[in-house]
Formats: sequence, C-alpha cells, structure tokens
Amino acid sequence: QVQLVESGGGLVQAGGSLRLSCAASGRTFSNNAMGWFRQAPGKEREFVAVISRSNRSTYYADSVKGRFTISRDNAKNTVYLQMNSLKPEDTAVYYCAASSRGSAIYISEIQYDYWGQGTQVTVSS
Repeated sequence: QVQLVESGGGLVQAGGSLRLSCAASGRTFSNNAMGWFRQAPGKEREFVAVISRSNRSTYYADSVKGRFTISRDNAKNTVYLQMNSLKPEDTAVYYCAASSRGSAIYISEIQYDYWGQGTQVTVSS
C-alpha cells in the first residue's frame, strides 16, 4: 500500500509559477513510476507528466511540454511538478499517482495503482 499526499496548489496569475509536491509513504517509493494527472471542471481527468522509477525517463503531455518539469527525490519519497508560465487553462485539480507495474513510464490512468486526494491549482487571467 502507498499513501500519497499532494501539496503546493493555490491561486496564481497567468505567467506565474507553482511547485507541487507529492509525499509518499508505505511501500518502497523507488519501486514506483510516479505520475501527475489533472482534472478541470466538467472535463475528464488527463495525463500531465510521468517519471520512471529509475529517474531516467520522463514524459509530458503536449499541452505542458516545455513549461512543466517532473522530478523525484527518492531519499525524501517525494515527487515534484514544477509548473512555469502557467495559463488559465492549467486550472484544475492535480493528482499524484503511483504505478508499481515496472520500469517503464505510464500515461494511462488504469496503469496506476495509488492516487492522492488532489490539490487545486487556479490560474487567473
């Protein structure tokens, strides 16, 4: 079992930055690929970014590529999402997720076993 707790959300103006954190407890953090997803009002949850358990591979949704950076600190059992040049369309609840499937990177929700409760990010225009 893995417990995930996100933090760092808030209200920011367009063009600003936020850094989300996701602290993990339970099973060995380094065995899991870690992903970020988001859900805007009235929309389905969508993939944002993923980092492999080895920390060697990352992958981003086209909508955030070049603006967001995912990273992890296995010593602190924490994954981060640095969000720069934020846009109003980035407004959503952001979820951290863990996948114990293996060494690859995963972009589908069904490939993730554990989820956090979410943190709200609101970008004003």
